[in-house]
Amino acid sequence: MSAMLNLGPSLCIFIAIVVIVPVSVVCSGFPSSVLTLERAFPVNQKMELEVLRARDKARHARILQGGGGGGVVDFGVLGTSDPYLVGLYFTRVKLGTPPREYNVQIDTGSDILWVSCNSCSDCPQMSGLGIQLNFFDTASSSTAALVSCSDPICSSLIQTTTSSCSQNDQCAYSFQYGDGSGTSGFYVSDMLYFDMILADSMLANSSASVVFGCSTYQSGDLTKSDRAIDGIFGFGQQSLSVVSQLSSRGITPKVFSHCLKGEGNGGGILVLGEILDPSIVYTPLIPSQPHYNLNLQSISVNGQLLPIDSAAFATSNYRGTIVDSGTTLAYLVEDIYNPFISAINNAVSQFVRPTLSKGNQCYLVPGSVTGIFPLVSLNFDGGASMVLRPEEYLDGATMWCMGFQRVQDQGVTILGDLVLKDKIFVYDLAHQRIGWANYDCSLSVNVSLTFGRDEFINAGQLSMSNSSKNPPFLPLFTNFEAILMQILVSIGFLIL
Repeated sequence: MSAMLNLGPSLCIFIAIVVIVPVSVVCSGFPSSVLTLERAFPVNQKMELEVLRARDKARHARILQGGGGGGVVDFGVLGTSDPYLVGLYFTRVKLGTPPREYNVQIDTGSDILWVSCNSCSDCPQMSGLGIQLNFFDTASSSTAALVSCSDPICSSLIQTTTSSCSQNDQCAYSFQYGDGSGTSGFYVSDMLYFDMILADSMLANSSASVVFGCSTYQSGDLTKSDRAIDGIFGFGQQSLSVVSQLSSRGITPKVFSHCLKGEGNGGGILVLGEILDPSIVYTPLIPSQPHYNLNLQSISVNGQLLPIDSAAFATSNYRGTIVDSGTTLAYLVEDIYNPFISAINNAVSQFVRPTLSKGNQCYLVPGSVTGIFPLVSLNFDGGASMVLRPEEYLDGATMWCMGFQRVQDQGVTILGDLVLKDKIFVYDLAHQRIGWANYDCSLSVNVSLTFGRDEFINAGQLSMSNSSKNPPFLPLFTNFEAILMQILVSIGFLIL
């Protein structure tokens, strides 16, 4: 891109999204900022279900250890929800002055953004993902500042089980994950940079100071070079997540959305903003929970409610239902899984033969599963239902296997990409609710930024104004189209 601007008052939002068709947003007084989300493994890398279960199990062990207005942040999404194609997603963030780029895994099951420090011991030096590993050096950034023990931020962090005050007056952290891996280090305050795209398709630099972790020690799977990455980008809703830090200062909305394409090469959309669609239904988030917990109340198969004790759906310590886009499959606790499988088997017994393959519930299907397998409805608090087609709970070709896996004994029901694909999902943290709607994620979407001033505190980082009552839509383009328009605009300025 040619012209780069310092961020000033903006006219309308204009976003470039990778590998998807043009997207639209509602015009507002704020610009948009762009990050790129990458796929960590090749799209053609086939994986067995037991391998995916092992990967999800390690992730869930880590998750379960975890004790509005502004501009749109857009992540171009690559990858596919096919459970046989293992997918770890990461994005590139720029930190420090001068800015340096770091590859960080997107993780909705944690809150902290952390990257490896140059003083890190036992950290991988090479990555099997084909990326160069970078290490953060506080001495090399003119804007870096260590978070001291006397800082109010540290005082609030020490109230948790993940932070402490070190002997050298540094606010420190230590995360121990359930899969045996762990990381420890200290907190840093430094600049996080965004590429903002304005209405005239010109790029503008924007930045904000955020607190993140600098890892000096890693253990377990985090030290393995095959999946080594620079750090983890927590997308949780707690106060120290970057999402919370930016939205509390009016830099981004207190809402984010995604639409994950399930067919073909996958892809999709992930934005800090609210995707609009008239068919979206909402259910409230369960308050005072560390993750995105929903109140799943019942399950219907072919319109018939399953005989499941309501206690199986109850939310308590390490129990309940969570939404996690980082999980490949979907998981039901045993008291839900058993009657669910029985109902599916009864519904298809005249047409297909159930069989077990490597411990998985599978079915030999001569043709398409459509018209043979029933619709499944997940019914949530507030009257919101998520209707799943057979392709959204099965996977395969001639032999179709159940994508829902059984959680032994008591545990957490987890809705992963298997059921999240081909739907708009809106995480409306300002109103503590999550919404969804069936959608072709290769099509354009509309993103709204019409938030009232009472939904955020304006700390003056960005210029802000209320949008019009009936704002127009502005198309979003691919990176190539944005570059082409930028060239045309630049030529027009020269002619003028």
